[in-house]
This record gives sequence, structure tokens and C-alpha cells, in this order.
Amino acid sequence: MQNLQWYPGHMAKTRRLIEANLKLIDVVVEILDARIPFSGRNPHFDDIIKNKPRLLVLNKADLADKNRTKLWIDWYAEQGLKVIPISCTTGMGINTVLTEARALIQDKIDRERERGRNRTLKIMMVGIPNVGKSSLINRLIGKASTKTGDKPGVTRGKQWLRIKGDAELLDTPGILPPKFEDQTVAVKLAYTGAIKDEIMNTELLAYSLCDYLRDNYPNELCTRYKLDTVEGLKGYEVLEKIGKKRGFVISGGEIDMERAANMVLDELRGAKIGHITLETPSQLNEQE
Repeated sequence: MQNLQWYPGHMAKTRRLIEANLKLIDVVVEILDARIPFSGRNPHFDDIIKNKPRLLVLNKADLADKNRTKLWIDWYAEQGLKVIPISCTTGMGINTVLTEARALIQDKIDRERERGRNRTLKIMMVGIPNVGKSSLINRLIGKASTKTGDKPGVTRGKQWLRIKGDAELLDTPGILPPKFEDQTVAVKLAYTGAIKDEIMNTELLAYSLCDYLRDNYPNELCTRYKLDTVEGLKGYEVLEKIGKKRGFVISGGEIDMERAANMVLDELRGAKIGHITLETPSQLNEQE
């Protein structure tokens, strides 16, 4: 795979925006893609947010492997972080976001109430691009007041929004780290579309994806593409078989590998291959 770097100027500006506004915030809600619960975190958020109360939200949980999602919830609990799975598409878990955010500062809310004051919960929403921040905000406020899209980099600038239940939310654009120390992290981000396809070699990306699916989800892979087996095959061989099955044959009997690659990536992102999570806590240890 090519060495991936991705840090547009607006991401540096976003970091400064987060740091400047953090003092106004009660709770940070960090949105993650449930399919990459570790790789989908910007490691710099820990340095930026420091000890501010934080709630992790695993969006797109309806696309992920439920068993692996449970492993990640337990793993983050061991790190002292509360995690809730949600789906902005189906609405699953949306109503628990504000409840759990309030619970993190319940002591402060109670003290304010004893003094006769109702505290407006102030939330900052952060996350990498394309994890569904705008979609979650639209769910929370009950109307589509922020622009959403399925491409990274839609949200720009900062927006204060009033949300139901006496709470206010500061939205921020998606921000990736300035460089990827671990290229396997960058590749997982690319699988899910957090990095624009335009800067990728999609064939190489699909080869490595097929390698991962062969080792972790062989039954789903074979069922989706009507393959007898993928055991012992390299990623490009798996993709070639898929292309042949789908009839992506060009002149000379060759397989249109670019077309096959784009299809596999699209079908992974749409959960057509199955409910796939691209990492487990134990696999982190294997990478170290």
C-alpha cells in the first residue's frame, strides 16, 4: 500500500478551534465508526481534550459485527471510557446520547439545581471525517439543519446548535491526525471511506481488504460472491475470482480489477458483504 498522509489546512484550523472552545464545554462527545473503533480515533484528541468528561459513540453499529462491538465496549470500559453503540440510519441508541452525556456531569447538575439554577448542558462533538457527526446532530435536534454527505470533509467552521432537552452543541469539522504512524490504521480508514478514494490506489486497497476478509470473515465473503473457498488464496486472487463471478471481463478475457475493487469497497461500506468490524482488541496486541 502507498504511504498515506492526509492533513488539509482546515484540519489544523479545527484543532485550534477545539482547543480554544474547550473551556466552554461540559462534555465532549467523540463519534467513532463502529467498524474501526480504534483506528477511527484521532490519537491527538487525548492530548487536546485532556481530562474533560468524554462519551464515546460508536455510530454505524448496524453495519458492524455485534460480537466485536461488545468486545470494544468492554475494552474501552477498562480504559475508563463510557461507550454507547448507535445508528444514525435506524435511530438505534440515539436517545441515550444526551442521557449518558448528562450522567457524566450529574454532580455538577445537582449542585446547580440546589442553588436554584438549571444548567444547560454544553456538548462539543468531535470525530474524524465521515463518521456521521452531522447525521447524529440532525437526529438530536429533530431536523436537518446541518449539511450531511457521504464524503469526508462536508462540515466546515463551527456551529452552536440548540438541541432538545435543554442542551447546546458545538459542532466541529472532522479532523484526522497530521500523519499516520501506523499505516495499517490509515488503510482501515480508507476501507471505510474516511480518506477520499481519489488519493487512493483502490486496487491495492481492495487486495488488502480481501486478505483481511479471507482471514476474518471467509464465510461472509464466499456467501456474498458465491465462491467455493478463499482458503490459501492471496488477496488479488480473491478479487480476481470475485470479478470473474460478477462478469467483469474485458477484452482478452482479463478481469477488470479496478471495477471489481471499487465494487468490493462499496459493498463493504454498505454492509452488503455482512456485518464487518475491521479490528478487535486482541488484534491490536498482535500489531504491537
